[in-house]
Amino acid sequence: MRLINTATLQLESFPRFDRPQIPPYAILSHRWGADEISLQEMQTPTPSLTSKLGYQKVVKCSAVAASFGFEYIWIDTCCIDKTNNVELTEAINSMFNYYRDADVCYAYLADVPSDDDASAEGSGFRRSSWFTRGWTLQELIAPESVTFYGGDWRDIGTKSSLEKLIAEITLISPFALNRYATSSSKFSVAQKMAWASNRRTERIEDIAYCLMGLFGVNMPLIYGEGQNAFKRLQLELLKESNDQSIFAWRAQTETSQYYRRGLLAYHPAEFRDAHDIVRSVTCHPLSEFSMTNVGLKITLPL
Repeated sequence: MRLINTATLQLESFPRFDRPQIPPYAILSHRWGADEISLQEMQTPTPSLTSKLGYQKVVKCSAVAASFGFEYIWIDTCCIDKTNNVELTEAINSMFNYYRDADVCYAYLADVPSDDDASAEGSGFRRSSWFTRGWTLQELIAPESVTFYGGDWRDIGTKSSLEKLIAEITLISPFALNRYATSSSKFSVAQKMAWASNRRTERIEDIAYCLMGLFGVNMPLIYGEGQNAFKRLQLELLKESNDQSIFAWRAQTETSQYYRRGLLAYHPAEFRDAHDIVRSVTCHPLSEFSMTNVGLKITLPL
């Protein structure tokens, strides 16, 4: 794991011989812009680097972390070698854990102005694109502590202090927002999918990959597979869970009913009405089910 030293802005790797334990660190959650910087740019800086908005974000975030006594911070844009497919796959499969294990997450909402009243109707905070991004779902839920900052790095509040407002915006219960890391089994597959139903990613495959940590599954990244990535995610869930709420989706378009499309959803958006679908609580064990070469094999009571 690479971390940025908040004093020197140099990248350091952990664990290593002289420091076998990963030190306490802060972590950044943000929407990527057009001027982000890469690992290679951080390792071999050029004179033009300091003029990039992405670099200024690193500098300001590091300064915030340092002001709270953190020696290190993790930022996805420049702490992962995205030219190395093996490292990228490992990082994405570990992303939920990175955010869960951080001492604090700084959520930078670049589109929220400094004079914004977060609780006001139609506020910049309520309308921030941060709440519509696929990857920021786990970045909101996994860390125990999240502090929100506006475009000028003004402190807006914390996940705890803004709990009711965030629940209203995201339709995620306060209990899930604050206790998910230790209580993930209490929420159904359908509920978790519903949390992502109004979120989008730039690449089709990422709507599946960004949910792997939330469901606790691992799978290889195959960019170019398109919607098949979300199908693979559901197949992995079928292998590891007997939660029948995975079938509680509704087709997005009326025309879908005229096509043979199987029992798996095309996108989390098809679970948008599933926020209240909970796991079955019964004294009788749920029957097992599996996907075979001819379809789903399942036994259900009549």
